[in-house]
Amino acid sequence: MAGERIYLYDTTLRDGAQTQGVDFGVPDKLAIARELDRLGIDYIEGGWPGANPTDDALFAKPPKLAQARLAAFGMTRRSGRSAANDPGLAAVLSSGARVATLVGKAWDFHAKVALGVSAEENRAMIADSVALAAKKLDEVIFDAEHFFDGYKADPKFALGCIEAALKAGARWIVLCDTNGGTLPHEIEQIVGVVVKAVPGGNLGIHCHNDTENGVANSLAAVRAGARQVQGTLNGLGERCGNANLVSIIPSLVLKMGYTTGVDAEGLKRLTHVSHFLDERLNRAPDRHAPYVGESAFAHKGGLHVSAVEKDPRSYEHVDPALLGNHRHIVVSDQAGKANLLARLREIGIAVKPNHPKLGALLDAVKMREFQGYAYDDAGASFELLARRALDSVPEYFRLQSFRVLDERRWNARGDLITLSEATIKVQVTGKPTMTVAEGNGPVNALDAALRQALVPAFPELAEIRLTDYKVRILTPQDATGAVTRVMIETTDKDGAVWSTVGVSTNVIDASYNALHDSLTYKLWRAGRRA
Repeated sequence: MAGERIYLYDTTLRDGAQTQGVDFGVPDKLAIARELDRLGIDYIEGGWPGANPTDDALFAKPPKLAQARLAAFGMTRRSGRSAANDPGLAAVLSSGARVATLVGKAWDFHAKVALGVSAEENRAMIADSVALAAKKLDEVIFDAEHFFDGYKADPKFALGCIEAALKAGARWIVLCDTNGGTLPHEIEQIVGVVVKAVPGGNLGIHCHNDTENGVANSLAAVRAGARQVQGTLNGLGERCGNANLVSIIPSLVLKMGYTTGVDAEGLKRLTHVSHFLDERLNRAPDRHAPYVGESAFAHKGGLHVSAVEKDPRSYEHVDPALLGNHRHIVVSDQAGKANLLARLREIGIAVKPNHPKLGALLDAVKMREFQGYAYDDAGASFELLARRALDSVPEYFRLQSFRVLDERRWNARGDLITLSEATIKVQVTGKPTMTVAEGNGPVNALDAALRQALVPAFPELAEIRLTDYKVRILTPQDATGAVTRVMIETTDKDGAVWSTVGVSTNVIDASYNALHDSLTYKLWRAGRRA
């Protein structure tokens, strides 16, 4: 088994586009295809020529691929037509792609009810279509739709369909668990029978994830002999999604010892590619995603961190660096000194375990988290807290007071508008200053007023901007008097990103606390020490 080649076929651009809320444009498809190619994927399914303008545009100007082969997806011929005279099949064969993936029925129920054809006609539709495609293109892949349901209902019918495709010239026969309802032990058992009729070197697996077994089913099929695996990035797909290639690839390579087109350098790009897709979709990556999530190698319990520090294998099943990920030591109210020391080293603060102020810092973290602060995602606020406890951070400015007003009214053009205005009194380098600014919300107005006062003394603050703002209600039982936690994400012109946290029963006050940390952190990182 060790080192044997497994071929990877990605269906993100077609199956992934069926995800609710996902709509790929041509630039998205081209960008994703290029990333898949760099990763080392063998086949990239571009879409269904003739089905929609987006896929037509992609095949009209396909991406330039260095390694992967672009595949066009379509159906076998319709009943009552010859393969040469079927317009749907013609669109696939004339797409310009040198690989065609044709889907056909492998369940007698669908052949009879959905298509209204006999077993003989269904096999002929498959064989005719595959044979014509094999003459015109480099490779033909046959997708046996609902194969596992079909096999359970009538093994002879299901096997007859895939044997017809193989005999007609298909390079790959792909067994599809189309409704995602088959379990791993069933997959392994059935694939073990199929390999007696179709050689494993011609056999693939395409699983959906409706029982949360898409990855497990794919690996079970490989164990039984399949040598091509289909799936999508991050498990995108209709209903519950498809088998997640981001989890399948490292499991095949690092756990099962197989070889894929994704080499060691490609594997280090896996976290990047997974997050790249989420960025294209304008959504936050799943922090708990196996292998590539931000929390996949995060350690929070003090005993865990102590063990990881001595031997990472204690709580890390693989080295995160192999995947382009990294270990993350979380500081929280569950932390011991090991967590704290590890996190301090992570941010560049060298402290000995017997430092006299370390215990006080740990107590401060636990007390603040009890009050509602969270430092899992607020690294800048934690660093400031630590530096203030262990050494000192300058008080660059001192707030005297602020006032925020919101006004909702009709303007002169008859439009209903809402304006926020902030007035702030602050001491900067010992001098009292008062500024007023408007914004498209109270936090934006407060930020504008504060920076208006600070920029003359600290011009580097003009280059930062707030990129994210989140509010969480911590005590919902208190209704409108609840304690709120505000998280602010900030970036600067160099692309640095940092997060800060503030807590208060007043959301504007909590916002100011997070904003104060954000500005202070920027000044500290800029080298201001006085």
